[in-house]
Amino acid sequence: MTRRSFRILLSSLSRRRREYWRLVGWSLVQAVPAFLSGWVVARAVDRGFLADRPATGFAWLGVLAGAYLVGAWGTRHATLGLAALIEPFRDELVTLVTTGTLNRSARLGEPADTAGVARLTEHVERARDAYGAVVLFIQSFVVTVIGVSLGLAGLAPVLLLLVLPPLLIGLGMFVAALRAMAARQRAVILADEHIAETTSAITGGLRDVVACGAEERVRAEAGAQVDDAARAVVKLARLTAARTAALGVSGWMPLMLILLGAPWLVRNGVTAGAILGAVIYVSQSLQPALQSTVQGIGGSGLWLLVTVGRMAEAAEVPQPEDRTGVPAGEPRTSAVELRGVTFGYARSAEPVIRDLDLVLRPGEHLAVVGPSGAGKSTLAALIAGVLEPQAGQVRLGDVPVRALVGDDLARHRVLIPQEAYVFAGTLAENLTYLAPGAAPEDVESAVRDVGAGPLVERIGGYDAPLDPQELSAGERQLVALARALLPSPRLTLLDEATCHLDPVAEAVAEEAFARRPGTLIVVAHRISSALRADRVLVMDGTRVRLGTHEELMADSALYRDLVGHWGAGAAGPSPAAPSSADRFPASSVPRSHPARFPGYPYGVDPVASPGLVRDR
Repeated sequence: MTRRSFRILLSSLSRRRREYWRLVGWSLVQAVPAFLSGWVVARAVDRGFLADRPATGFAWLGVLAGAYLVGAWGTRHATLGLAALIEPFRDELVTLVTTGTLNRSARLGEPADTAGVARLTEHVERARDAYGAVVLFIQSFVVTVIGVSLGLAGLAPVLLLLVLPPLLIGLGMFVAALRAMAARQRAVILADEHIAETTSAITGGLRDVVACGAEERVRAEAGAQVDDAARAVVKLARLTAARTAALGVSGWMPLMLILLGAPWLVRNGVTAGAILGAVIYVSQSLQPALQSTVQGIGGSGLWLLVTVGRMAEAAEVPQPEDRTGVPAGEPRTSAVELRGVTFGYARSAEPVIRDLDLVLRPGEHLAVVGPSGAGKSTLAALIAGVLEPQAGQVRLGDVPVRALVGDDLARHRVLIPQEAYVFAGTLAENLTYLAPGAAPEDVESAVRDVGAGPLVERIGGYDAPLDPQELSAGERQLVALARALLPSPRLTLLDEATCHLDPVAEAVAEEAFARRPGTLIVVAHRISSALRADRVLVMDGTRVRLGTHEELMADSALYRDLVGHWGAGAAGPSPAAPSSADRFPASSVPRSHPARFPGYPYGVDPVASPGLVRDR
């Protein structure tokens, strides 16, 4: 966990090298007093006060006052520059915690990740503050040690022998105790999460607790969690003795050695001013920096290290393996294969999909149709890897789709829901969310292909800010379609993603995806979508039929019925020319699976893994 935390922290710094080196520069300015203090005091004593020239002594002290003014100026700018590091880090932690919470809450058969609320609210904000403090403490300490070492060398190199060895020994003692302190800090954080889980469970079941007369039992269980947290805090507090010992050795031992060795130093030519300067270096520069750093790392730093590791641990998604037991690699083709797939929203409920076998060739265009509640959106979610089947496996290009996570999943498949998600930001930020760094010409090509050019002009260009409330449902769908087209994924799933567009605009968008290399699956909203597909999958609960439009018109009564409903409002008798009002009948089949996970129905990021709508 510690290594994972270090990787996250160092990765955050490496992505902002310019801001970091700017902070280093201001820290050097901030350290001017630490570098000059002892040297200036030595000059004031030796060349001024002891030489019976008080004016010269006061002049040197005036130089020191000016150095402190310069240091204050550097401190101000260093503190302001710190925001450029800690605010992006906070955003990264929010993303990490949100991803982990959604992944854990979306796993079928597992309780919601209520501890994620504690990580997202209290832990993220505290980690943000701790990160800033630790970066500033360490930065200042390193610069101060370098400045003091140079200053001591300028006074008398022998002084380094009295200061550096105990400093390094004390720091070594502190570092050696960090592992044990990290384990105790982890116990404190886990105890906090257990309290959050227990509190959430109690709050959600208060009525049942009272009805069953279980108040005493619940009180005892909750009290045990609180007692565990208290014991963890006490154990952590006991390790502060190691921190105190480290401060004593590294901070006070050099000062004692200088004072005890003063007679020997004078006999060997070290001036009284140099000895006093060394005392100033240790007491006024080294000791405060050391104390702040040890207390900061032993408190905020340790808490930060353990908390970030815990966040990363909670955000991990188990990596599925293929049938040989070897972790899956990159999909080599866009072929889709479902073998024996069964899925239900509860172990005891009737499956929505049962023993489904389906093979799609690379580049094939499939339309999925069926009445409301037939499982079309569930099938799309299974193929996209958002849901995990209870039995069977879904593969993309010979790779289990559930083995693709994060950026790999977004790169290889895109799922676009009916309710398109647009966030506050510029149009360009919305369009390039799944393809950061996309070339402007590629963005324009995607916009043009899905027919969103007029929308770009109306908004005012790619740099114009978007207010999602000011866009119509159809305009939001155009933004989502262009966003999904940009990465050119191997698999695209349109889950009624064009339902708010008119038939002409729908045809333009679907044909744009069909022209791209890759497999296309469309949960059809109009008969025209089925007519454009290579094959059509008809779903009716656990019964499915697969074939071309012509084959299904001849063999499937349900398909013929759906085509009839689709064409009911058309201007002419031909089903190939539906009107813009054509829809599946809203009440043709009762909604059989309305209950889903809270929030977005599948508990996923509405952009990275677009939020799905309930089965239609």
